[in-house]
Amino acid sequence: MAVQVEGRDTHESGCTCGDCPYGAREGHRRAVAAFVARRDELAAGEGLPAAVAHSAGATRQWVSDELTQSAGLVAARGRAEGQAWRTALWPRTRYAVWAAAGLLLVVQALTAIGAGWTTARTAGLVAAVVSAGLLTAAAWLHRARGGVLAPLIGEDNRLSTSRAVALTFVLFTVFAVLVLAGELAGASGHGDRDALIDGLGLARGAGAVTVLAVVCAVAVLVRRVVAVRVLGQRLQKVPADRPRAADLLTDDAGRATFTDVQYVVVCAVALVFAAVRLARRPEQVPDLPWTLALLVVVSALTYLAGKYAEGGRPVILSVVRAREAGDLDAPIRTGDDIEIRGAGFVPPGAGGADLLARLVVRIGPVHVHVPLVPVPGGFTNPSDTVLTVPVPVDVEPGRVEVQVVTAAGLETNSRAIDVVTD
Repeated sequence: MAVQVEGRDTHESGCTCGDCPYGAREGHRRAVAAFVARRDELAAGEGLPAAVAHSAGATRQWVSDELTQSAGLVAARGRAEGQAWRTALWPRTRYAVWAAAGLLLVVQALTAIGAGWTTARTAGLVAAVVSAGLLTAAAWLHRARGGVLAPLIGEDNRLSTSRAVALTFVLFTVFAVLVLAGELAGASGHGDRDALIDGLGLARGAGAVTVLAVVCAVAVLVRRVVAVRVLGQRLQKVPADRPRAADLLTDDAGRATFTDVQYVVVCAVALVFAAVRLARRPEQVPDLPWTLALLVVVSALTYLAGKYAEGGRPVILSVVRAREAGDLDAPIRTGDDIEIRGAGFVPPGAGGADLLARLVVRIGPVHVHVPLVPVPGGFTNPSDTVLTVPVPVDVEPGRVEVQVVTAAGLETNSRAIDVVTD
């Protein structure tokens, strides 16, 4: 229910219209709860119409269609929530940026007790204010895409680890240069100005420049590698509803990956070391030791190699006639179920019912949607390694090719089966 507050529409806690972030989130939550309840009800054999109860095949198809429609509603609610979340994120990123500047002011004030206020402290605060202003302007320009986080969101609507690391180092480097610029503007003597200019020398900042160049190059290369592998049908990517912080350390399926974790940890250590060096010697660019710089290079190469190694084409290994207990062995006929065994049928991140329902098996010229078979807590069909589908009556007897089309749009290899007449 909408109410007027200060001339603007706001929404109470029960809102599900999607016009506000809370309403979109509540609507998605309710859609998910309704879908889970319906799935578990159908898995228990409840709620089936009498018209299909006499046939196992008709029951399975009706259940699959019912769940597919419900999953479509959940997916629509999820996309609405994701859009509302991104729109509402930019003010939060703005507050976070200025909170960081305020935290720097507090730290500067506390550390100045006894030591006194210096030109370097003033330059640091000015650099923080300038950086925060630039980030706020960028957040406003990209307010519909997540504010400051907009450059970190990839084409699959997930946070990119390589972009996050690269942008963090870029912002830190800009801040360090602004600090030197502020000190240079406040320096009165020629010797002080010459010392500050020498602080920007390559001999002092070679390690930091090397790390910056490596992480930026990795961000560009990873985007190119992913795009080429997706277009070459060697990598499956499905979009997420919205970005999450866990994306920085996990794969598309939400599992923690070694390459991402080690890259973030090593780069975070290098960044902390550089920040300490800048605080201790603000008159020069932080000089990262070559040992630490090479450690970042090794970590970046490991991360890049992991991007080259991940993924792969889905593949059919075999196709057999599905046989229940008590059935006699027999050739494949129209109306029989076939079991397709292989790997990569469900791409990472495609475990949702709406994406599982997009799996298609091509049997000869006929396209068969893989039925959803629910159990409490999930589905037994389809799975990443096994698909069970019926052979429709439209398939002509004889030798036909079987092929799987995944939710990401990739086609597997073909396997031939012999369909015989009754």
